[in-house]
Amino acid sequence: MLLMHLCTLVFKILTLPLQIAELVGLYTLYKRVFPFLVYRITFNYNSKMNEHKRELFRALGKFRPSNGTLTILEIGCGTGANFEHYPTGCKVICTDPNPHFQDYLQKNMAKNDHLVYDKFVVATGEDLHAVPDNSVDVAVVTLVLCSVRDTGCVLKEAKRVLRPGGAFFFLEHVAADPSSWTYFCQHVLQPLWYYFGDGCETTRPTWECIENAGFSQVNLRHIQAPITFIIKPHIVGYAVK
Repeated sequence: MLLMHLCTLVFKILTLPLQIAELVGLYTLYKRVFPFLVYRITFNYNSKMNEHKRELFRALGKFRPSNGTLTILEIGCGTGANFEHYPTGCKVICTDPNPHFQDYLQKNMAKNDHLVYDKFVVATGEDLHAVPDNSVDVAVVTLVLCSVRDTGCVLKEAKRVLRPGGAFFFLEHVAADPSSWTYFCQHVLQPLWYYFGDGCETTRPTWECIENAGFSQVNLRHIQAPITFIIKPHIVGYAVK
C-alpha cells in the first residue's frame, strides 16, 4: 500500500504542468480534441464489446410501453456508439456536457436511421432539467459514470426522469479487486489517466452507488472486458425504478 501511494505521488508530480493548465483554463482546448479521440477509439471498443452490448440491450424490449414507442434517454451520449443496438423505431434523447461531440453524433445518427432522434441537449448528468419527470422508459450510460462529478446525483436524476417501472441501463469500467496488480496500476496511473480521459477515473467502485441508489431491482454483473488492462474490470446490467 505504501509503495502504491509513493508511486501515485510521483505521477501526481509529473502531471503538475497539466494541473496548472487546468487551473488557468488551457485544458479546455483538449475538450475540442477529445471527441475526435473518442470517435476513433470507439470503433475498437465496440468491436471488442459487441457481444456484451448486444446481450445488455436485448433486454430493452422488456420496458417498451404497451401502448406506445420506447423512449430512451442516453446520458453522456458521446458519439452515439450505442445506437446500432437500439430497437427500430424507438425515440432517442441525447445529452452530453461537451457540445463538440455533436458533429460525430450526427454521423452516427445518419448511419442509424432506424431510430427517431428527439433532440441533443448540452447538459451534465447531474443536471437534466431539460428532461421532465417520469418521461422516459429507459436511461442509458456507458463509460460515463467514471467521469461525472457526482455519481449519486446522476443516479438521482436518472430515477427522476424514468417513469415508474422504467430502467437504468449501464456498462461501466470500475475499480479492480484491491488484491490485484490492476488495482495497483489503476491508482498509480490515475493522475495521468484523468487528463487523458477528460476527467475519467479508473478507481471508482461504481457498483456500490448503483446498488445503494434506491432502485426496486438491480441486475448487475462484474465482467472482465477484452480491452486495456487498466479498464478491464467492468460492470454491466440494468436497474428498475
